[in-house]
Amino acid sequence: MHKMLRHISVRFLVLFALFVTCGGFVANAQDFTALARFDAGRSGLHQTAEGLEMDLAFSQAVPYRVFTLEKPRRLVVDFREVDWGQASKSDLLRRPLSMVRDLRFGLYRPGWSRMVVDLAVPLVLDKAEMKTNPETGEATVHLRLVSASEARFSAQSGAPDDRKWGLLPPASRVPPVITRQNGDRPLVVVLDPGHGGIDPGAERDGLREADLVLAFARTLKESLLRGGNFEVLLTRQADVFVPLEERLSIARAAGADVFISLHADALAEGRARGATVYTLSETASDAASARLAESHDRSDLLAGVDLEGQDDLIANVLMDMARRETLPRSEALADDLVSALKDVLGKLHKRPHQFASFSVLKAPDIPSVLIELGFLSSSKDRENLISEEWRKKAAKGIVSALENWAREDASQASLLRK
Repeated sequence: MHKMLRHISVRFLVLFALFVTCGGFVANAQDFTALARFDAGRSGLHQTAEGLEMDLAFSQAVPYRVFTLEKPRRLVVDFREVDWGQASKSDLLRRPLSMVRDLRFGLYRPGWSRMVVDLAVPLVLDKAEMKTNPETGEATVHLRLVSASEARFSAQSGAPDDRKWGLLPPASRVPPVITRQNGDRPLVVVLDPGHGGIDPGAERDGLREADLVLAFARTLKESLLRGGNFEVLLTRQADVFVPLEERLSIARAAGADVFISLHADALAEGRARGATVYTLSETASDAASARLAESHDRSDLLAGVDLEGQDDLIANVLMDMARRETLPRSEALADDLVSALKDVLGKLHKRPHQFASFSVLKAPDIPSVLIELGFLSSSKDRENLISEEWRKKAAKGIVSALENWAREDASQASLLRK
């Protein structure tokens, strides 16, 4: 089998190793009721004259698949969910490797984990195998990549066409017909805590954007359910990765009246601080807004998700027609949010309503905004984001804004029907 792999152009491999029929393995059979645990001490990456080799050790065998993607170049290894413990990338990259730019791993989505290695040079998969110790049940995934031309790397790269791998059940993905709210039912609000899992977002002083916005989303959900006539759904409930396109699918499947994406990014330059509300525009308010939009989309790319072609599902002309009605509603919501947040928080960003081409705002049929709660590059904003009192005040402002927007939006819907 291994010799065969050396002579075959491998676009991807899916290897299942759940059951090993070795006598000494039975003694550890009870371990299969738990997640496979990653063993950083027995794992690592190292370069060879031919390319790159990787050993990933686990407490037991685990199904996995491996493939490469381009623009940017990266190696992706998916696993049935594993327990990464306290491991960090420094446990694997114990010394600088000229062929590797970066590495990250974590939960990809419920039940599935992912490791992504950013490649500095084109490498193609030459060998992939899992070896299991018949006495202990411990398993090691061994990958070997060899140097290749850009043309060969491109030819062998691409996401596997396996739509069942780790996706939500089909029934949860069938979108209902979304009718404009007119005030006679609860407002369906989908809250989208950005990043998560393999994509932590911005990080400063031990704080992770993914954790902070999830904590805020939970506070906001509680405030909405207590404060008014709302139904609330989160696009993620835990520290898991949800691709941008999937976030929109969740909102559409829920019949969302409003989609609110929550973030707390960091800027490498400047002294930006304070909450900002974004609505969709192909023309960004400024260079910083454009960079933020690019970084949001790039997070999906670095996690192994290719956003290209997501708008092909609906003809562009139909989406443009839908956005002619939806975009003014989104901008009205943004104005209400800015006003209400100023009332409860006082100081916001110097330009509190801005515009950018965030992919997560591109649902043509759902009024959508993205709220930068603050910037982790600002010490004051970091203090706010970890403050329960501040989160409750900000949530109160958002609830007030949604209540006001829902009333005005329903009035306009009534006028349009007449």
